[in-house]
Amino acid sequence: MSEFAAFIGIDWSDKKHDVYLVEAATGRKEFSIIKHSPQALNDWALQLRSRFAGQKLAVCLEQSRGPLIFALLKYDFLVLFPVHPKTLSSYREAFSPSRAKDDPTDAEYQVELVMQHRDRLKPWRPDDEKTRTLQYLVEYRRRLVNDRTRLSNRLTAALKAYFPQLLDWFPDIRTRLVCEFLRRWPELAVVKRARPATLAQFLRAHHSTRQQTNQQRLTAIRESLPLMTDRAVINASKLLVQALAAQMQATLSAIKEFDHAIAQLCAEHQDFHLFSALPGAGLVYAARLLAAFGSDRERR
Repeated sequence: MSEFAAFIGIDWSDKKHDVYLVEAATGRKEFSIIKHSPQALNDWALQLRSRFAGQKLAVCLEQSRGPLIFALLKYDFLVLFPVHPKTLSSYREAFSPSRAKDDPTDAEYQVELVMQHRDRLKPWRPDDEKTRTLQYLVEYRRRLVNDRTRLSNRLTAALKAYFPQLLDWFPDIRTRLVCEFLRRWPELAVVKRARPATLAQFLRAHHSTRQQTNQQRLTAIRESLPLMTDRAVINASKLLVQALAAQMQATLSAIKEFDHAIAQLCAEHQDFHLFSALPGAGLVYAARLLAAFGSDRERR
């Protein structure tokens, strides 16, 4: 007798989910479609609970579909078997390389995998709440860092076209100082009209306190010559630069907030000391290692 009353495969998409179900006792097969909404997923799950009297059901789905996995975790009668997308792709290619219209759906292949090879599949056991929170924080921070890099590249390219001197004055443009400088003085002609005392006060207010460095900047501003005088290019470029600077500033603030949240959570996490003790592992890398290893040691 099977430990599961039914086997289910779910082919996930943004608007709907294709579901293929096979009853363990009768072998009966059925195909259905669920809308991608919390209510539709809940109604479907409750119908299954009632239909199979709360017995365990094996559900196979792609591992990368995190939102669907966590949406289904709250139903204790569903035992989830996430498979790596490459595993499913290899299995599909082995049996239907042509991908003809009458080939089985991915949901059907998922059912076959969990029915025929579940001894090689591991049921999903989520990490504890702190670890899962850290995993999301680390992942989202990494995306913000990537955004910062993209914005920096775009900002550098735009400045080179009409205001390259700023890149010499401030070698690292990924700072709040540079963002606010550009939002206030987005072109050379404007900053050259500013009083030296105003510029010096601005630099000090943004924690640029080295007198020699600030004096070099003020001298360079006074002596700089414009790359061009074409107002068509300058007017359009400075609007783009101001927009990019605003986005950069927001991204930098967001990264700082994530750093604070990660540090706070790591200080409370029971396993963080294991990773922070590694040579050369600062807060960011220790947090990423902890998130990657997770809290379930038996899974490794």
